[in-house]
Amino acid sequence: MRSSDYRKLKVWLKAMDLTVEIYKLVRLLPKEETYALSDQMRRAVVSIPSNIAEGQGRNSDKEFVNFLSIARGSLWELETQIEICERLGYIDNVTKSNTFLLTAEVSKMLNALSNSLMSKV
Repeated sequence: MRSSDYRKLKVWLKAMDLTVEIYKLVRLLPKEETYALSDQMRRAVVSIPSNIAEGQGRNSDKEFVNFLSIARGSLWELETQIEICERLGYIDNVTKSNTFLLTAEVSKMLNALSNSLMSKV
């Protein structure tokens, strides 16, 4: 039986770090993006640790894997939005690259956990 405390999952902790970084990043965006790109980025990034936590609370590893897949989709959505920010000149390439290092780490951790759970199913 797996632990029910999602707060101990390294991937959840790393996703929380990513959430904080994105909240800092969206403060750099112009005011006209407050209810557009900024809002979308915040929703996408919050979805990542939220789905990890919700999946951990489900009854089966199969359900957990499904929520990890949703988290991964939100992560890729976020990466697309970061790319848009850079293309629009809201952030520089260094900021994008540094943020992508963190998203890549979360992605690897999501994949590893998902693969581990799938091997049990």
